[in-house]
Amino acid sequence: MSPGALLGLVRAALGRSVAVSEVERLRGGSKKGVFRLRLTDGASVVLYLWHESQNWWSAVAGDSAPDLFADASGLALFLPAHRQLAGLGVAVPELLLVDDSGTHLPADVALVEDIAGPALAELMATDTAAAGLVLEGLRLTLRRMHAASRPTFGRAGLPCGTALASFPSVVLDRALRHVDSAAVRAPRIAAAAERLKNELRKRAASVLPRAGYRLVHGELGPDHVRVDRDGRPVLIDIEGLMWADVEWEHAFLELRFGQHYAVLRASGLDEARLQLYRLALCISLVEGPLRLLETGFPDADRMRKIAECNLARALAAVT
Repeated sequence: MSPGALLGLVRAALGRSVAVSEVERLRGGSKKGVFRLRLTDGASVVLYLWHESQNWWSAVAGDSAPDLFADASGLALFLPAHRQLAGLGVAVPELLLVDDSGTHLPADVALVEDIAGPALAELMATDTAAAGLVLEGLRLTLRRMHAASRPTFGRAGLPCGTALASFPSVVLDRALRHVDSAAVRAPRIAAAAERLKNELRKRAASVLPRAGYRLVHGELGPDHVRVDRDGRPVLIDIEGLMWADVEWEHAFLELRFGQHYAVLRASGLDEARLQLYRLALCISLVEGPLRLLETGFPDADRMRKIAECNLARALAAVT
């Protein structure tokens, strides 16, 4: 993508005569292109670009059953998620421009502020004291999000309809499909497939009915949290925002934050739900990376490590 092709987009967003001096693709995106645009006046902004060419998941066959988790990407999910979080007072990058008309680029795009500080993941590795302060801010952010509720689960910004199934049952059905998919790609999963399915069903049977769902990010890791100039946590990659069991969020937080999760831990969580969601997430984080490896995804080593780590965790649950 050339700087010249972005001239109209940037000037429309910022309302001033400025050009793009450098385009830097940022690491990590598998469903959209994320680019830092450095401007000739010294400022910078971030471009989100949703297009089939930027979505590695579109290149490989996967789970065709429609569910809450399917294709959590696109401007149509980003915008209501951004509005929902901003309305709750949760820090997200300022939205500078959105366009789904193809006026500026042949793709859906959003231009957002470039958060000045590092990712929380960087601080956790280099400055534990600074990371601790951001984690405390993140704990308060999560408390605010998780205090919001509605009676049915679903994607943020979509109507609150009548649920025909429970969230735990959706997670179970998806996890069972993921076992089958992963078994095709990983002999060790294939050898343990029936044990994994039986364990998933046993854990699901222990979950008791409960009314109401909470607002969760869906896949919140330290790389999905930027730190602004004031040391506040700013959430990114928000397209998967949804109404779900809060334990789904905490199972993911446990997995991604490791020893730092202690700061984020909440009271009153349902252990039966946590047990189901921990195993379902491990299986998902085997199946998804193994599928992605079939696409030529550029960060293949990271995907292999994620799959191997979670494969070991899943097998430990049935050994």
